[in-house]
Formats: sequence, C-alpha cells, structure tokens
Amino acid sequence: MFGRLFSLWKRGGHTPDDFDPDRRDYFALQEPYGNAWGDPDDDDFDDDAVAYRSGAERPDYSSWDDRLEQADTRISRDEQNHQRGTSSWWQPRHWRGRRKRWWAARVFASTLLLFFLMIGWLAVTAPLSKSLEPIAPPQLTLLAADGTPIARNGAITDLPVDLDTLPDHVTESFLAIEDRRFFSHWGIDPRGLARAVWARATGGPMQGGSTITQQLAKFTFLTSDQTFTRKGQEMLIAFWLEAWLTKDEILERYLSNAYFGDNVYGLRAASLHYFYRQPENLKPEQAAMLAGLVQAPSRFAPTKHYDRAAKRMQLVLNAMVAAGYLNEAEATAMPKPKIDSRAKSELPTGTYFADWALPEIRKQVGTGYSSQTFTTTLDSRLQDIARKVVSRAPLGEAQVALVAMRTNGEVVAMIGGKEYRDSPFNRATQAKRQPGSTFKLFVYLAALEAGMDPDDTIDNSEIVAGSYRPKNSGGSYSETITLEEGFARSSNVAAVRLFNKLGDKAVIEMARSFGITSPMPEGDPSLALGTSTVSLLELTAAYAGVAGNEFPVKPQAFKAEEAGWFDWLWSTQDSLYNSEHEDMEQMLRLAINSGTGRAAMLSGPNFGKTGTSQNNRDALFVGYADDLVVGVWIGNDDNSPLDGVSGGGLPARIWRDFMRQAQGVSDLPKPKASSNPEGPVEPMDVPDLEDIPIGENGSRLRIDEDEGITLSTEVEGVPLEFRLDENGIGVEPGRRTPEPVR
Repeated sequence: MFGRLFSLWKRGGHTPDDFDPDRRDYFALQEPYGNAWGDPDDDDFDDDAVAYRSGAERPDYSSWDDRLEQADTRISRDEQNHQRGTSSWWQPRHWRGRRKRWWAARVFASTLLLFFLMIGWLAVTAPLSKSLEPIAPPQLTLLAADGTPIARNGAITDLPVDLDTLPDHVTESFLAIEDRRFFSHWGIDPRGLARAVWARATGGPMQGGSTITQQLAKFTFLTSDQTFTRKGQEMLIAFWLEAWLTKDEILERYLSNAYFGDNVYGLRAASLHYFYRQPENLKPEQAAMLAGLVQAPSRFAPTKHYDRAAKRMQLVLNAMVAAGYLNEAEATAMPKPKIDSRAKSELPTGTYFADWALPEIRKQVGTGYSSQTFTTTLDSRLQDIARKVVSRAPLGEAQVALVAMRTNGEVVAMIGGKEYRDSPFNRATQAKRQPGSTFKLFVYLAALEAGMDPDDTIDNSEIVAGSYRPKNSGGSYSETITLEEGFARSSNVAAVRLFNKLGDKAVIEMARSFGITSPMPEGDPSLALGTSTVSLLELTAAYAGVAGNEFPVKPQAFKAEEAGWFDWLWSTQDSLYNSEHEDMEQMLRLAINSGTGRAAMLSGPNFGKTGTSQNNRDALFVGYADDLVVGVWIGNDDNSPLDGVSGGGLPARIWRDFMRQAQGVSDLPKPKASSNPEGPVEPMDVPDLEDIPIGENGSRLRIDEDEGITLSTEVEGVPLEFRLDENGIGVEPGRRTPEPVR
C-alpha cells in the first residue's frame, strides 16, 4: 500500500478524467457505489449488485463488527488479568473477575478431594471390623500356679447375638424405646433430632435424638464427649455404617456391644447376668427391662436399683404400645420380672501381682468376647508367707516391697506395699529408687571380668582429694582391704576407687548385660554407690542372673515355653566364666555370713547384699538361696529418711523370715488345686503343729522359732494376740476361731 502511495506522489496524481478502471495500482479511500453513481434511495438500486469501481466485492460489515467486538473483549480480559496479577490473593479484586465456570470447577474438585479424604479417614479410624469387637476388654481370671484363683479383671462379655434366633419381642423392645424408625432412616433421624432439640429448648424432659446406628458409631469408634465435633463425627460414621452394612447387621452389632450396667456388655451377657438365661429364651417382660437399661445402665441396673428399672420398663411397654407391637391390655398384664443373678464373684479385681501381670496377657489375648482363664507363676503358698512376714514387720509409717522369683525369672511372690486397698501403687515394679550398695555387685563383677581376684587388695583409706569424697559408714577405714572384705563390709571408698580404676563404661556395660535398663550417667563416680534409680523387680532379676549364671533374666508372670534347640542356638543370654561365678558367689556368701547382712543368715548356703541409699532414704536386701531369689525394699513414699533403718537391719530380717518359711515346705500345707475358680486365695491360717490349746474358751499358745511365743485368746469377746519375740511384747487384734461344724 505504501508503494502505491509513493508512486502516486511521484506521478503528481491523476484527475478523474485520466482514471483508468483497468489499473489495479490505485484505490480510493472510499469509492462511490455503482457504475451509474445512482441514488441509493432509488427503487432500482440493488444492494447485492453494488460493487466498487475498482471491481472489488462489497465487504461483509457484520463479520467485521464481530471481529472488532472479539478484539475489544480480548483487550478487556488482558487488562483484567493484568490487574489481578498485580493484586494480592487476599484482596477482593483478585477474585471478583473469576468466571462462574472457574468457580464451579474448583468447588467440584474441592468437594471430590474432601470426599476421598473422608473415605480415607473413615477407613483408618472407623474400620467396619471394629464394630465386631467388644468395646471393653473381656474378663480374664488369673490363677496361681496350683490353680487357686487370685484375681478377676475386665468386663463381663459373651458371644454376639444372632438376630434370626432372637424372639420378635426382644428386638421390638429395643426398637420401640431407642429407635422406632430404625428401618426407614439412613442412620440419621431428622424427626428425632428435632424432637430432642425442641425438648432441650423448651425445658422439657430430655429426649435422645441418636439413632441405633449413631449409638453404635459412638460407643464403637468415639468417646462420650458432648461436643459438636464429636456429634458430627458420629453422624458421618453413621452414614458410613449404613452404606456398608445391612440393617440387621447394624442391629446385631448394637445388641452385642451395648452396655447394660454391672460391668456387663452385650445382650447375651446381660440376659445371663440378670436373668440367668440365654437371650433366645428371654420372656417379654425380661426383654422390656433389659431394653430400658441402655439409656442409663448404672442408674437403672436392677441388681442395685430395681424400682428404677421397673419404672423404666413401664416406659418401654408404653413405647411398644405406641409403636403397635403391643396393645394396652397386653402391656397392662405384663408382670415385673424376677432377677436371677447367679454370676457372683468375690475375687478381687486387682492385686499387686495381678496389676503387673494383666497388661502382659492382654497383649496376647487380642480381641474377643469370651472370658478366659490363665495360670500364672505365682505360688500361693509363698505369696501367703510373704504377706504374713510383711504384715508382722515393725514398719511404722514406712512402706515395703518384696519380690520373689526363680532363677529363670518366674515371679512366685510379690508385695507392692503394706495394703493394696489403701494404695494400689506397686512399689516393686513402678517405684524407681536408689539401690544403694546392692549396685556394688556390678562394680565387683567388672573387677572379676578384668582379671582381679577376691584376694586382691585396694586402698581403703579416707578420700581427702577431689570433688567427690564419699565416707565409710561409722568412719571405719584401713590402709588396704581385699575385694571380698570390701564387698562384705560394703566399703564405699573401696568401691569408688575400684570404679575409677575400672572406668565407668566397664561398670555400666556390666549392669546393662544383667538387664539394668534404667539411666546410668557416665563419668559419675557416685554410680558405684547406687545413686542411679532402679525398680526392685529389675534389681532382683539382675541377682537372679548371678544365681543361675545366665543373664539377662526377664521377669515373667506366666510360665515360658520350654526353649528348643533352635532357641538355644540363637539365644542372646550370656554367662560368667566358672571361676568368675565362683568368686562372685564367694563374696556374696561372705556378705551374709560375716558382713553387713548377718541378720539374713540361713542355716544352709545363702548369698546376698545389703543396700542403704543416701541419708537412709532406702533400705534393701537382695539375695538368693537354692533357686529362690528375693529382693526386699523399705522406704517412705515421700523419699524422706528412714528412722534408724538400714539394709542390714529390717530388710535383712524380712528376707530371712521369708526364706526360712519358704524352705520349710512342711510348715505350711499346700492349698488344694481348683479347676473351677469361684473364690479368692484364702489366708492359710490353719493352726501349726506347735499350737497348744489352753482352757475351754478357745485360747491357744503357739511357739515358733522365728516368730517367738504367741498367745491367742479373747478378752470380753474381743480376739487378741499377745506376742513375745526379739522386739519385745506386742498386742495385735486376733482372728475369731470359726465354730466347728457339728
């Protein structure tokens, strides 16, 4: 175009007379219409026939206008995008220009993502298989090694119910009072929710708005917290259950898991507990009373609140009439059921030993509805000896713990405190206290491993240099002392010097190899004197490793399976060389026979070590005889100092008394084994052979080498025991002798 304009300027232009219509190098900016320059208003004017004088066709103005409009739209959109690009996401104009399709696509994608996230969350937190499991751990009964029951713990459960085998009046009772429209809703009942909200808003009687599906979701997957979040989760899981389970499956799982009071879960267990019959045989009035318990089981339990249960049963009957399951005459004629509760248990729900053993067996049991019985390693005879010995010890306000185990770790007796009912805290397994000089066992074991002998000497003079200067009890020092004498007399300075000579790592590694898992700080010489804390159970197991020369020893409440050849081949247990084991036992024997543990000396071979922590806060004695390893601890719960009690005093005497009676198998008769656990371990208070009857009022005189002289009698109808022993004369409440069966 510019070329044509240039040629026109060069020629000086053309006049109309000079115009050649055949030339294609000249275009007017606007040409007249038609060859005859006719009037457009003329009737003969033909729009379609109009052409430029140049011969070009008439332009399509409509298409041109459309293209201009599209260009304007693109320019406007580019300007808007530029404005949004320069604005921040939190500013309104960043979002104002978004089209509806943009919003719809993103809302749909977000909803789809949320749906998949919800499905994933439900699959993890609410697996359908969980609704088949009991909501409370099933009942477990623990037996002593001889079959004597010692504790029963857990909920009373039984097998799930089958809806097809239940009478109609059983399911109708629950549907009428809990969820009348169960078979017509999808897990949520809007009418029930509205009724509950209205009742709360108007101050009327409280009404439940939860369906049976919601209740199953709540007690199977959720907590009982009354929050909007928990209620929303409950509704969501209810929809989930309704989508994947049939109505009959939901009702079966609900009836099999609901709580009915008295620690009873599930309809089968409840019908047996309250009426001693299977749910398939329940009478209509019995089913109505059971259905009424679900709302408030503890409040309506008929074994404790029969009147409340009967009133609640009447509400169930009225609901059944309203639902059409009964007529008025049938509801009025319905009698009140008689309670037949035979499943009584006098066993304690917990003891020190049971509380320690139950978590271990719970891991093995897994899930299930049936109650189970397990035999433990507890020896009822030794447990009774431990109870008697501890109860007779002059402890004052102090607490006591005792652990007895075999060399393989089987615990046969356990005392975690003076009285379980007053304090269930187990001081044998849960308390972490300083072991005192009983920890010196590992220092001397490390010395023997390093090649030292019991006859080797070490400096026993007072430590006067350095930042840590321990003292010997009573200020007793000497120039040198042998290892066995230092161990027997429990020399603190000798133990610290030996610790520094061997190095902290050698002592810590030795303690670890014997099963001590408690923290032990490196570089602290006070560790040699037992300043790190351990449990009595852990410490006793370490001494069991020395007794059996196989370590570490794991304490166990249930008899372990006999190890096979393959287990022996891959066993991680270690042992001392025979010479090292003999040398260690030589020192342990000397500690009892002529050292700080003389009060624990027995007539036969005995091995042990005393321990007293700083400021007499803990007093211990741990030792063994034959295959029985026993640890005794005495201390105050507030960690305050004991009044004149040390490891070689009262703990050693308790250890000796227990061991003497444990070794005298004929002194106490063994309890009879019981295949049907129906009662607790009975105290073995049968008179010994030394009992001598005095007079006709039932007074008896008992002479015992260990316990002294005991006179059992009654003063004005009150049974008393007068005891004369090495501690003087004591008076205790006695036990009334039962009248003989005539």
